[in-house]
Amino acid sequence: MAQLQAILTYQEIDQKLFALERELASCEERKEYVKWKKWLESASEKLDSLDAKAAALKTEAVELTKKYLATEQTLKDFENLDELVENGGADISFYKKKALSLMEKMKKIRAELNELEATIKATSEEYQKLKQQVIAAQKKYAEASERYKTKKASREDERLAIEAELAKAAESIEADVLARYKTKRKEKIFPVFGKLTSARCPFCSMQPPLAAINKLSGGATIECDHCHRMLYTD
Repeated sequence: MAQLQAILTYQEIDQKLFALERELASCEERKEYVKWKKWLESASEKLDSLDAKAAALKTEAVELTKKYLATEQTLKDFENLDELVENGGADISFYKKKALSLMEKMKKIRAELNELEATIKATSEEYQKLKQQVIAAQKKYAEASERYKTKKASREDERLAIEAELAKAAESIEADVLARYKTKRKEKIFPVFGKLTSARCPFCSMQPPLAAINKLSGGATIECDHCHRMLYTD
């Protein structure tokens, strides 16, 4: 029973620290800080994505240019078409059709290149615009971070005083009991201990099994199967 009372006293002191943490977590200074932090993280991912896209587009443009130049070179073989026909007796209509086909192919490639160049330009402009926004956001993030640090610093003495109280109270608690408490606290479970009310958990209203309730005597505790808090009774 003494250990139960000791941990309940510890929890009562910890309630003040929990309230302070909640207050700081929900303050406007932190909200602004987190907002710009998340925006910068998102922008960084977007910049990387645009950078990768630009690199892929440039590679595609290089390959398309090579294709265009190769087609252009092939077309040059038809510059002396009259001479080929005259000397070889070949059908001029065949070569004309071939030349027209190559010209059409070049026209198509040039259109693709123009479209690709426009996409590259748009991507570059988007990248530069976002980069400028990031520079401005970094300044706002730094300012918000400083305001949040100032806010936390203004409550630091209070936090240290509470932690000193907790350290003193912890001296009366067995190591395994305190370790279990701190583990649940880290899991965002608070309060950790609660008194069974009308055979139900006071936090989630679930009723533990009768066999578990029967174990509650002499300061013993059980864990709620639903919310995982520790339950006790008089």
